[in-house]
Amino acid sequence: MNPLPTRHHPALVVLHWLLAALLLLALAMGTLVLKEMPNASPDKIGALRGHMVVGIAIGALMLVRLLVRWRTTGPAPALTGNRLLDGLGKIAHMGLYLLVFAMAASGMAMALQAGLPEIIFGGSGAPLPESFAAYPARLVHGVIATLLMIQVGVHVAGAVYHQVVLKDRLLSRMGFGKRQAH
Repeated sequence: MNPLPTRHHPALVVLHWLLAALLLLALAMGTLVLKEMPNASPDKIGALRGHMVVGIAIGALMLVRLLVRWRTTGPAPALTGNRLLDGLGKIAHMGLYLLVFAMAASGMAMALQAGLPEIIFGGSGAPLPESFAAYPARLVHGVIATLLMIQVGVHVAGAVYHQVVLKDRLLSRMGFGKRQAH
């Protein structure tokens, strides 16, 4: 039996941190900029374009991350010594994947419902809809954004718990360096 590495595959590490940055950017753009900007604003199309490009990149990179995760060997599970916390950790990781994919899907659905690809990227010159609230996917996108922000907070809290309370150097597993085996 081959011993397990002490760190995740470098491609997975790069994808993890890149996706973390892109997710924070997309969530900030959506909640702090786009949500507050009226659709009649001349800056809205450019802001939507950036948000949509980042969202598409997140969806594509999450698919790549999932494939890399399935095809590479990672470290042994990071256990806390508490079955409940260990189970919650697994659920939290699955929840992150599900919410990110659901976020990308609801964003695509809203964009298609509102005709955004042609308006934003096609140069049709058509105005944005008066409001996105008329589209069912908008509500879903907003709810998922809130759940995703909560889930990211839970993920960070779990990592801090491992690093500070358990002192098991969990963060080193998602860092760069030699992947020596145990």
